[in-house]
Amino acid sequence: MERAFFGQVVYKIDLPSVFVSDCQGWSAESSLPASTEMAANPIVERHVRERRLYIGIALFLPLIVLLGFSRTYYLKGLFHTPVLPSLLVHVHGLVMTSWVILFGVQVGLISARRTKVHQRLGVWVAILAGLVVVVGFATALTAAAREAANPEALRFLIVPIGDVLVFSVLVGMALYYRRRVQVHKRLMVVAALSLLTPAFSRIPLEFIVKGGPLASFALTDLSILACVIYDTAKHRRLHSAFLWGTLLVVASQALRLMLAGTNIWLKFAGLLVRLVS
Repeated sequence: MERAFFGQVVYKIDLPSVFVSDCQGWSAESSLPASTEMAANPIVERHVRERRLYIGIALFLPLIVLLGFSRTYYLKGLFHTPVLPSLLVHVHGLVMTSWVILFGVQVGLISARRTKVHQRLGVWVAILAGLVVVVGFATALTAAAREAANPEALRFLIVPIGDVLVFSVLVGMALYYRRRVQVHKRLMVVAALSLLTPAFSRIPLEFIVKGGPLASFALTDLSILACVIYDTAKHRRLHSAFLWGTLLVVASQALRLMLAGTNIWLKFAGLLVRLVS
């Protein structure tokens, strides 16, 4: 029997048809040898725990996004926050919300064994990921352009630009390795979690507000590391996709913090802002 996860075959066991589902277990009347049942049960248990991890991530993403953007976007009418500065910001919010929802839908489809539908939606995942990159890049530039006279705006521009670039690399690699499910699904998780930095930065907690980008970077890293640790403990090895994906996120954050105040970055940021001025 084949078991699929994120659209690809994870394992294949040639067993009789009585093994109907990896969650239902064996039929009580099965005449299969006890050794076969004992070999299959750890596989069933492992993949049930794995499914719980990805469902948990699919629920964690919208929770953090809602906590971060409720005051300035989703529930702004209740908090009487300033009007959004442009239509582009509305489009950005719509695109990002759609990405979070689609990620959850894709996880849900795999959990429900709707692999064919999951694969067909993969085209829309690629299209929406492209929109996340293009609209995110444009939104960051226009936001910096509105405060171009303030050097702090140019310094901060490196944060969202870096987020978009890292996301594009991770999603691009995940789509490239879509037929290697163990690589694909882990890269998609790191890509999705890497976009939580703006949401974390807007949660109204004192240590986040005072900590600035460093605090929101740390919370993003902790979210990714929690998944990596869980996955590593479960499989008793660190998967290379989680290793390199996490290193890319952390290294990009360190590089951005180092470059943000340099003349090289400020000149480059000024050139980028002039593209939309």
